[in-house]
Amino acid sequence: MSIYLGEFIGTLLLVLLGDGVCCNVNLEKSGFKGGGAVHILIGWGMAVMVPAFAMSAFTGCPSAFNPAVTIGIAIRSGDWSTVAGQIIAQMLGGFCGAAILMVLYGDHIKATKDDAVVRGCFSTAPSIRNTALNFLSEFVATFVLVFTLSLIPGAAGDSQVSWVLVYGVIVACGASFGGLTGYAMNAARDTAPRIAYQLLAPDFGKKNPDWSYGWIPAVAPICGGIVAALLYNILAAAGMFA
Repeated sequence: MSIYLGEFIGTLLLVLLGDGVCCNVNLEKSGFKGGGAVHILIGWGMAVMVPAFAMSAFTGCPSAFNPAVTIGIAIRSGDWSTVAGQIIAQMLGGFCGAAILMVLYGDHIKATKDDAVVRGCFSTAPSIRNTALNFLSEFVATFVLVFTLSLIPGAAGDSQVSWVLVYGVIVACGASFGGLTGYAMNAARDTAPRIAYQLLAPDFGKKNPDWSYGWIPAVAPICGGIVAALLYNILAAAGMFA
């Protein structure tokens, strides 16, 4: 149970801190409104790194907080016994993290009459809507995430420096791909909060969770993670990482 509880709490923290950055810089009357892309990049990197530090000690094993990473780990290890439970815990954690933010920022959400801005605090959207390229963007970003995380030396975890490297990967992906689709790379970070937005956010008359796009950050990251894990296994079998 510690694995599932760790994934739930870790993903809740990830969304609370990560989407909290988006709320902080985008919602009306926030003291940090207009903080910009660099604020978001740094904040989201920290939002991933902090739970990784905390929950790895709690569970005694690497934590993912991301279905794509969880599936990638299962492909590399061959152990699928906890995958379904981890993904459920991650999705519930993402939903609850977004729900807490809606309470904390309730007055600011009410002051922000543009539904698209409110939705954008909890889920991603493309800067140019192009289904094929939007899918490819999320695929490539998550491929980079899962593949590079796979290559972090295991010994790095002994000193916890591996979680600092996770921060670097998240910030690098955001800096390189964030302007395309918001670099969701994670259904628990996008799909679960999108559902929370649909169910819990106030309706100013044009509320739209945008599922015509929303399926992409749910599906493309998993596809990118699978390909990254398969490539890792192929290269490992060829002795590339000896």
